[in-house]
Amino acid sequence: MIENFLRPPQSLAEVAADVLRGIGLFSVILAAMFFDLTDAGILAFALPGLVAPRFLAFPAPADITVSVTLLIAAWSNVFDLYTRIPNWDLLVHFFCTAVLAAGVYVLLLRSGTVADPRTRLAAARVGVLLTTALGLALSAVWEMVEWLGFIFITPDISVTYIDTIGDMAAGGIGSVGAGIVVVLYLRAHRGVSDAPSRLTTTSRDGDSWTPTS
Repeated sequence: MIENFLRPPQSLAEVAADVLRGIGLFSVILAAMFFDLTDAGILAFALPGLVAPRFLAFPAPADITVSVTLLIAAWSNVFDLYTRIPNWDLLVHFFCTAVLAAGVYVLLLRSGTVADPRTRLAAARVGVLLTTALGLALSAVWEMVEWLGFIFITPDISVTYIDTIGDMAAGGIGSVGAGIVVVLYLRAHRGVSDAPSRLTTTSRDGDSWTPTS
């Protein structure tokens, strides 16, 4: 994974993904200078998610999607869009939880922890279910973080029962979609065989994601 992170970008799309990572780091500095430390902390919280696709050799379009989603989610807190725009909170939970759940599922695939969905149909179904479960778990952690923020940082954070359940439901639905997309993508970009395989080495060309032996 270190080699993936250090490898120079090979296309304009990969350059764009790296630029978004730079924007994420600059956003933390900008928030610390012109907003407050709480906003800077929220933006810094997104940084691990911005660099993870580099380590995991995500295809450039997926890398960009993750980065844009996380940056929007973080800056929405800074500009208070969650309270200014109706249902914005649900939209962000839907998309942000989806990309995070998909990312964790791919990490499990890369480590060989779970069965490759290209080996058999049952593994593909488990992949969708697992991504959904990961999304619900991440949604629960997200709501716990919001609750801690409400208790220890500011009472302006909404932690009502309806808000919490709605956010988790949106995240769960998004994760179902993410699981289906990832599984279909993997199965479409390599023929399914009867023998199990692992995602060991990947090529990151922005158009395909073909593991090699």
